[in-house]
Amino acid sequence: MIRIENLHKSYPIGKDSLHVLKGLNLHIKEGEFVSIMGSSGSGKSTLLNIVGLLDTHDEGNYYLNGQKIENLNEKKAAILRNKFLGFIFQSFNLITYKTALENVALPLYYQGVGRTEREKIAMEYLDKVGLKDWSHHLPNELSGGQKQRVAIARALATKPKVVLADEPTGALDSSTSHSVMEMLKEINREGMTVFVITHEEDIAEQTDRIVRLKDGVIISDEKVDKSVTA
Repeated sequence: MIRIENLHKSYPIGKDSLHVLKGLNLHIKEGEFVSIMGSSGSGKSTLLNIVGLLDTHDEGNYYLNGQKIENLNEKKAAILRNKFLGFIFQSFNLITYKTALENVALPLYYQGVGRTEREKIAMEYLDKVGLKDWSHHLPNELSGGQKQRVAIARALATKPKVVLADEPTGALDSSTSHSVMEMLKEINREGMTVFVITHEEDIAEQTDRIVRLKDGVIISDEKVDKSVTA
């Protein structure tokens, strides 16, 4: 589903450049539940932006669903994002003047789905995350946990192949974090590939595989041992 070969990324800083990703090799199969861990500056957000077609790489190869990603203009990148990817962000990224229903329906608008149908689909996904009764509320009328559930519904509404979650529990308390992770597990059980960026060890341990980044290189890539019980 996601294959990265010898990936490099640098950013110019004045006359110099900052080498952020230094020859990454990573393969994530369809249906995997993977977390990318690393401290600030390790390169994990840069990796997510490249995987999410929000940024481009300098060297190496990136394949999404078997398609080599290269020379994409913004229009082509947007089409691929809408077709394959769903995003969940730490800051929720909801449009403040749109209701929960309208926020969830928005990606479907960009797919050309008619208004009646997209509102029906949006309501189904709000119901899935337990927010059907909050569908006509604006984001400022929702708690942090409710906003994140709206964001999850929005990410799922287009039935993406991959869900990219960037610190999805970073702004939430431990109880709400647990419910968000349970939702991501359920999404994964339904067959979706889930790719989580986190710096929280307890969150990463709820995934099936942990890839650790440090200074732009992968220092470990291990399956989580789920046989250990409390």
